[in-house]
Amino acid sequence: MSADAGVEPGIVCAFAVTGTPPDPVALASVTGHEEGGPLRVLDAGGGLCLVVQDVPAALFDEEALTERLNRPTDLERCARAHHRAVEAAAGRGAVVPLPMATLYRGDRSAVRAVTDRRPVLEALLDRLRNRTEWAVKVHAAEGAPEDPPTAPADPGTGTGSGSGGRAYLSRASARRRDRRQAHGRALAEAEAVDAELRRYAVAATRHRPQSERLTGRRTPQLLNAAYLVEDADRAAFTRAVAGLTAEGRHPAVRADASGPWIPYSFARWDEADEATDAHPGQEVPA
Repeated sequence: MSADAGVEPGIVCAFAVTGTPPDPVALASVTGHEEGGPLRVLDAGGGLCLVVQDVPAALFDEEALTERLNRPTDLERCARAHHRAVEAAAGRGAVVPLPMATLYRGDRSAVRAVTDRRPVLEALLDRLRNRTEWAVKVHAAEGAPEDPPTAPADPGTGTGSGSGGRAYLSRASARRRDRRQAHGRALAEAEAVDAELRRYAVAATRHRPQSERLTGRRTPQLLNAAYLVEDADRAAFTRAVAGLTAEGRHPAVRADASGPWIPYSFARWDEADEATDAHPGQEVPA
């Protein structure tokens, strides 16, 4: 709701832009941020609308929000709330999901952010219609050569020198060489996986590989990619993923796919423009 003259506008959290408003009953059944009001649809004119939520300034002003997002549990809660709202917005068609914590001072500011970028948003919605995102993560296969252990001291010299030391160093050098070669083969096969999957996608992008601490895998992640796939080509894409590492085609890697997802990786607002009335510290997404 837009603020009346002389009345301080409230804080509005925007989740997604769509050209096909979600079903009101379905929208009412979804909870966004627990601290805010119900999700609602804000008409931005020209066939576009925003799914938004009124949120309390005490928890969503710049200082409070920054503090909350630095706490892992609160960050996860905010991320889950954001995703629930984006999924609700996508109930009837394509959406442009906005970055988490996209905030505006009142409805007018939120609407202006959309109208100022109407050509970009319309093009994005056309691009994303009837398409979904698939995530593919490629790891080196288990059983790759490991780094050699630290050389033990030579009992005869206390320095590790002599024929025993030389033999050990030779073996260690060979193991390092084998490890480099195995890593090189795995990288090459990961590139081959990406090249093959791009044949089934209309667009692809790469994200930074995740650390072993995050993946829980003992082997490194070599490829962390997202593919924008036509809904009609979904079965062909998933068959391609399954076949890439089957029957020994790429024995040095293992590929795992997940999806379909709302295409977050392929929805970007115009980077050149910023809404001047966005809540302080919360810029219009770029």
